[in-house]
Parts: sequence; C-alpha cells; structure tokens
Amino acid sequence: MSIQDLIAQIGDRLTPTERRIAELVLRDPTLLAFGTVSDLADQVGTSRPSIVRFATKLGFEGYTELQRSIRDDMSHQLTSPSQRIRQRGAEVASIRNAIEEAIHATFQTLDDKRLNALAKPIAKARNVWILSGETSMAGAVVLHSGLSMIRPDVHLVQEHSTGRELSSATKSDTAVIFDFARYRRNSITAAKVLSDLGVSLVAITDGPLSPLATLTKNWCALDIPAVGPFDSSITSVMTAELLVSRVVIQLGKAAHDRIDRLEALWQSTGTFLNYSPRDNRG
Repeated sequence: MSIQDLIAQIGDRLTPTERRIAELVLRDPTLLAFGTVSDLADQVGTSRPSIVRFATKLGFEGYTELQRSIRDDMSHQLTSPSQRIRQRGAEVASIRNAIEEAIHATFQTLDDKRLNALAKPIAKARNVWILSGETSMAGAVVLHSGLSMIRPDVHLVQEHSTGRELSSATKSDTAVIFDFARYRRNSITAAKVLSDLGVSLVAITDGPLSPLATLTKNWCALDIPAVGPFDSSITSVMTAELLVSRVVIQLGKAAHDRIDRLEALWQSTGTFLNYSPRDNRG
C-alpha cells in the first residue's frame, strides 16, 4: 500500500504535529526515503519520538521499516520527469511546465487498476450522484455530460438543492465527489451523510489528507496546477473523461445501445445542423 493510502486511512486521527509530518512526507518523500529521523524532525520542527510515533501510527514497527517501504514505493517514481522537475525547483516552473507535469502525473495515477476500481461502482449503481466544490466543478460537469449519454439516472447535484436531491439516495447508488482544497463544506458534509447511508463513494480529490480520502478507499489524488491566481481544471476534466471511457468498457452493450438510441433521437429531432464547412471559400 502506498504512503498516500496509508495516510488516508488515518488522516482524521492525526495530531497537528503528525499532520505537519504527513504534509512534508507527501510534499517531499525523498526526505523520508533517504533522511534520518533527525533530518525529518528538524524539517518539521518536532522531536524524534514524534517521528517514530507517526511511523507506528501508520502501522510500522518503527522509522526504519517505514523508510524501507517508502524507498520501495519510490523506486520507479524518482526517474519520472515530474519528480525531476519538482526537485529542481517547481517554484520557478512556468505555467506550461506545471500543467504538463500535472497531466503526466494524472496518467500515472489513473492506471488501469485505479480506473477500473473507480469506474466499477459507477457502472453498477442504480443512481449516480455527482457533487462538487467550486474549483472542481468543470470535472463534475464533464462527468455528468458523458455518463448521461451512456447510462440512465445520472444526477449533477446543485449546492442549493443538495438535501432535496439526495433524499432518495440508497445503498444501491454511487456518489462521485470532486473537491480540492479549499474544500467546500457542502460537498464534504453531503459525502459524510451519503457514506452513513451506505452509498458507495468515489472521491476525486487532491491528497490523502483530504477529508474525502478518509470516507472511502475508492479515491484518487490529482495534481492541481495553478494557472495565474486560480487552480486549473485540466486534471479534473481529464479524470472525468477517462472515467467515462472506462465505464463504457464496463457497461459494454448497454452503453452501445443507449448511444444508438440517443443518436436516433438526435436525428429524428434535428438536433444538429446539416452543415459542413466548404473546403474552399474563395
């Protein structure tokens, strides 16, 4: 299990000091992989016993065992372009480099195994409820649009009507929640309520310390690059598109039949203009 998954399991039980340790480890895992207990303690501004307690809370016998696990987990990551860019100073990276790095990281995160796990409850659900914070709304809208064309009963839940819309949610349903720091109170509160009701949760968030990661094992962490003063929507939209594509595969003929019916309806209602641009306008 990765360090992200381990931290996610205990994220709501970390002390303030342990959260600082976790944040540093997630930001720069090389410090834990190759540094001493004292190195990590100095960076966090805490004591060596605090570092050891953090390791044991994660389920390891001590710092050495945690360090060995992190080294194994990082063995393939240290050679990736995104890791090299970070270590050379992401603070001076251009917006273009930040976006390229985030896209690369998203494809690494959403490998076949993770995509299948995220898509499975969406394909099987009676209803799919999609909730989102403000900065992640673009991904939620894309997911709603795509899923609605390949399966029935997909709902994009608006903040002002959350209670009314979710009042019919049952254990047969799945909720997909998009949210990144700063986390929206409505989406997190709704996710907790749905979890208590037994609704399957799929969380698209930004790290194991997210309040969403503690509610479900079925989550993924995206790199959210900044574009000027705002967070980019690129990786959340990518994730939505990849999820729709994987749900299509899992639904198989049911998705194909629905698309055929939708196309026939578009044709019969003249939804699209009968227009093709001329090759030459001379």
